[in-house]
Amino acid sequence: MESRQCLECGEPIIGRVDKKFCSDLCRNAYNNSRNRDKTNLMRKVNGILRKNRMILEAHNPDGKGKVSKAQLLKEGFDFSYFTNLYITKAGKQYFFCYEQGYLPIENDYFALVIKKDYID
Repeated sequence: MESRQCLECGEPIIGRVDKKFCSDLCRNAYNNSRNRDKTNLMRKVNGILRKNRMILEAHNPDGKGKVSKAQLLKEGFDFSYFTNLYITKAGKQYFFCYEQGYLPIENDYFALVIKKDYID
C-alpha cells in the first residue's frame, strides 16, 4: 500500500483514502497560502463595499431617503464600487451595495432605497 503524505506539511495521512491533509490546520494553511494573492484584493474591495453599504444604511433607516453627494463623499463613500446595477424600463439606473441602493437625482442628490428581495 502506498503511503500518502499531507500536501502542506508532508506528514503521513491516516484515514480516508481521498484525504489530502493530516489536519484541518494544514488544510487551512494550504488553502490560505494558495489563495493569498487573490484574497488581498478581494479583502480590500469587500471592505470598500461594506463601508459603502454602512454609509447608505445610516442615511436610510426607514427604507427611503435622500442624501447629498457631498455628504456621502465626506463620509468616505466610494462611487466606483457597487455590487449590482438595476435599470428601470424608464432608463433610470439604481446602484446597489448589497441591498442598499441609490439613484442619482437633481442637484447632486441621491434617492436612497432598500431592495427587499435582494436574495431570493
